[in-house]
Amino acid sequence: MRELTAWLAAPEAAAFPYRPVLAEFHRVGKHFVADGLLASLAAARERLAELPPEASVAPGRRLLDGFLDTALDKWDGRYDYPTYTALVLLAAPDAGPGTRVRDHRDRLVAMLLADLLRFEREAAAGATGLFPELRPDASLVAKRYRLALRVALPALRRLGLDHPDPGAEPGEAARLLWETVSGALDEGERQVLRLSMLPVYVSHDEYLFVRVLQAFEATFALLVVRLRSSIAALDADDEAGAVRSLGVAESALAESAPLFSLLATMQAAAFQEFRQFTEGASAIQSRGYKLVESLCRTPDAERLHSHAYRSVPEVRAGVLDGQRTLDDAYRGYRARRGDGGDVRDGLTGAMAGFASALRRWRQTHYRLAVRMLGERSGTGYTEGTPYLSAVRRIPVFDSVPTASAPDSGTEDEARAGAGAQRTAGVTVG
Repeated sequence: MRELTAWLAAPEAAAFPYRPVLAEFHRVGKHFVADGLLASLAAARERLAELPPEASVAPGRRLLDGFLDTALDKWDGRYDYPTYTALVLLAAPDAGPGTRVRDHRDRLVAMLLADLLRFEREAAAGATGLFPELRPDASLVAKRYRLALRVALPALRRLGLDHPDPGAEPGEAARLLWETVSGALDEGERQVLRLSMLPVYVSHDEYLFVRVLQAFEATFALLVVRLRSSIAALDADDEAGAVRSLGVAESALAESAPLFSLLATMQAAAFQEFRQFTEGASAIQSRGYKLVESLCRTPDAERLHSHAYRSVPEVRAGVLDGQRTLDDAYRGYRARRGDGGDVRDGLTGAMAGFASALRRWRQTHYRLAVRMLGERSGTGYTEGTPYLSAVRRIPVFDSVPTASAPDSGTEDEARAGAGAQRTAGVTVG
């Protein structure tokens, strides 16, 4: 409070006392931060708004605005999934070309998972007192090392960064992952990693939960860009460009699959402990996932008017305003070429491949949720598994026939099984 009071007397974004503020949030969890500190943070936000217009572009201002937006969500009565996962802090500075967006996704996923394993290693060694409740045992930590590394390695390779030998001892590989990624980060990225972790409570496993959700959202953001690129390519009669973009999207989905297995290592007791303080934040509010779905095909009226889409009003508004979809672009392209009937070519195959990947993603999510939740409601008291059962059957495209998702479990579902039976989860969709 002393540092914050001093800052209020001479507010400057780059000099904000993040460390003591963050330390208090971490000591008790966001849900239990004292009203006095929250009132001071609200005052800081007001002081920023009173500064001259040129101050809005001062160094550190965007970061501070994002942090206060995330830290004050419960105080403001607007706590939800985007603020729980601090997505405003993790967003790319600008859309940029497709390759740059993929690099941002890869870099972000590598950062998030390396930081997760750093925390797991420090907690296992007794080197940190953060989030001390219900530490996992050594076997569970080793499994987390293995699964997180599996997701991070393709990203590291594309970024041209050194990566641990997949056959190395898990703890050593986790150490090397953090050393490699940490050495490539600038101070701004390090600050984002610190500020984007604001759990509601002090359960150890909430760190895992938040980082996995953030990694999924980074992948959704890439899919959105690639789907829009595919639409633009087809509208310009660039079939090869559309196929390339769809291939990137499909591979990104496939690479993210082990995140479900990683999530399944969360301990049931830990989840039930912090879950009681997450009311109002559900991944059903995921803007990224709804954009992916609605860019593939226009949602049916019932879906569009459901709670799922009303939770993301800006996405719903775009659909109602006539947002162009990949279905639209594909049909237009076929019409201009004079194609008809059941066309079998690279473009149709690329769309079918992406659709199959997304349906497998939905199926894996559903099966994991069944094991985790049973008939209980989802995070934030959403509809849980009955909702996911319906969502997994929604067609990805209308213009391209695709096979149904397999009823048998995938490799990642099988890996997730044992841990998931001890856990409770989150509804994304």
